[in-house]
Amino acid sequence: MTNNTTSISNTFKLGGDLNINRLGYGAMRLSGQPGNFGAYPDWEGGEQLLRRAVELKVNFIDTAEAYGAGFNEEIIASALHPYKQDLVIATKGGINKPAPDKILADASPAFLRSGVEGSLQRLKLEQIDLYQLHRPDPKVPFAESIGALKELRDEGKIRHLGLSNVTVSQIEEARKIVPIVSVQNKFSISDRSMENVLDYCTQNNIAFIPHGSLGAHPLKQGAPLANAEGVIADIATKKGAKPNQIALAWLLHRAPNIILIPGTTTIAHLEENMTASSITLTKDEINLLNQI
Repeated sequence: MTNNTTSISNTFKLGGDLNINRLGYGAMRLSGQPGNFGAYPDWEGGEQLLRRAVELKVNFIDTAEAYGAGFNEEIIASALHPYKQDLVIATKGGINKPAPDKILADASPAFLRSGVEGSLQRLKLEQIDLYQLHRPDPKVPFAESIGALKELRDEGKIRHLGLSNVTVSQIEEARKIVPIVSVQNKFSISDRSMENVLDYCTQNNIAFIPHGSLGAHPLKQGAPLANAEGVIADIATKKGAKPNQIALAWLLHRAPNIILIPGTTTIAHLEENMTASSITLTKDEINLLNQI
């Protein structure tokens, strides 16, 4: 009889010293609209959602200076500070967002330093556990941006460094300057264009944190995945689950270094997402999902 079962670990050791539950929470949507700009209008509701996430064993929350133009970091501190000992707040810098529809890369050393100082203040931290470069700045040599972040790490303001929206060659360049413990690129069951980056991270024990893990319309049929919706729906029905839960479960099975940060503004959806870690996919189901 063929063994058709699979097993996954629900934790990942980030940077060798931070034990992370692999289903985290992406806080970007707790920002004003349009454009995730300004303060979240239901501030108290946002605080309740964040507290519920921690109750559900989330110990990794992703934010950025650009989310809400700082207000996203503030709502996290407002809801959760003083933080639980094992809670990791990951933030990002290197983007200047002066308006909802205006996003400018700025990874100059001066802007990165001011960003780190601002994030420390808004998050009420003395050290940021994980600070990620939000995106490379074509106007600034990449090594110069990484060198500036290394200086901040050496000063003790950052514990670990990560990257976002990067290529394999950029990760390799950065690793020649400073250890890189995470990469945050777009990846989902319906968008696997960054699979080479994921594979590189897996081989080098670097956390891969997919943004857009569900996407705005994750299960819409399209040219690359013409039969995706039907396959996912069939497996969801067999499991007594919803398609979005299967999409998240597939990511958890895809590689042991994936840390998920699905975002939501409702506690019901948060709780639904969190159950994905309890869904075990068989080898046959994984093969079907791999092929769509």
